Amino acid sequence: MTNAIEIYELSKTFGQDTVLRDVNRNFEAGKIHGIVGNNGSGKTVMFKCICGFLQPSKGRVIVNGKQIGKDVDFPKDLGLIIETPGFLPQLSGLKNLEILAGLNKKITLKQIADTIRRVGLDPLSRKPVGKYSLGMRQRLGIAQAIMENPQLLILDEPMNGLDKHGVAEMRELFLSLKTDGRTILLASHNIADIDALCDTVCEMDAGVMSMVKEG
Repeated sequence: MTNAIEIYELSKTFGQDTVLRDVNRNFEAGKIHGIVGNNGSGKTVMFKCICGFLQPSKGRVIVNGKQIGKDVDFPKDLGLIIETPGFLPQLSGLKNLEILAGLNKKITLKQIADTIRRVGLDPLSRKPVGKYSLGMRQRLGIAQAIMENPQLLILDEPMNGLDKHGVAEMRELFLSLKTDGRTILLASHNIADIDALCDTVCEMDAGVMSMVKEG
């Protein structure tokens, strides 16, 4: 068993507010791990600590053997959706992803277009992202997260704004990514998504993590 993510005694405070309280958890590679909990329970803050966007007040986060904030600032080989994906509203979906892909120069324009098709959008569409529906914007966010074939995905409410058909398509996509050996952390309010997708499930409540389903 290889752990993609190891969390030890992770705590995070903002002033007087303690948002994470001594979280300990290993996330095994090659599985989909569900995180459930109400808004404000600490899920998104934990994700931001894993990504290196926030420094823990206490504890350690280790991703693929590297301690975040000590060995590396950000995990390598990571794709993510946290909160609403931000795109340039006047540009097309393809152009937005082309600009983002230019930062790492890992993938070709054809690979970007293929990824856009994979999430059910048309890469040749010239419609600006500002005219996209919420569901289309969410699909583009998922394309942005997966386009460079990262080994690790952190997806915070990835089904937001998707209709029943879109949810079914994205579930199929996430399961295929798991089959390819990817590790996925998935936060969702929808218990049906968690039941359909997740090998393990943890609950966050007032910054405390407890195990619901072990894989």
